[in-house]
Amino acid sequence: MRSFDFAPLNRASIGFDQIADLMDRALSTDVAQPSYPPYNIEKTAADAYRITIAVAGFSEDELNVEVKENGLIVTAKKVPEENERSFLHRGIANRAFERRFTLADHVRVTGASHADGMLHIDLQREVPEALKPRRIEISAKSAKSKMVEAKPVN
Repeated sequence: MRSFDFAPLNRASIGFDQIADLMDRALSTDVAQPSYPPYNIEKTAADAYRITIAVAGFSEDELNVEVKENGLIVTAKKVPEENERSFLHRGIANRAFERRFTLADHVRVTGASHADGMLHIDLQREVPEALKPRRIEISAKSAKSKMVEAKPVN
């Protein structure tokens, strides 16, 4: 297993402990990600995204989309059929699954829809006003000139 030292990164950054922890977790997982069901992630606008998951054979009642602790969890469980059918070939996998996605800060799920065997989950990145870049005005007076103007207290 590879081990990375993030100490040089921490010297030039402030408040990014969460990123280093996230990288450590991502690199330490030896378990392969499941490949079922297949999915797409697309950028639909500057701050909007859509996750599309192929969920052929599942109804809306059998699907569950949940947001929990900066994570999006999509689960599906097939309800057993009352009548037994005899298949000669079964190529459509209707097995239960759980798919997890990690959401970045300030990304929220705005909706989900199910049509034509595809589950669409819409996401929106909403950066708070306090975190948006802002210009800091620089005054013309220097720190040295302020010290000269200051008068001692008698």
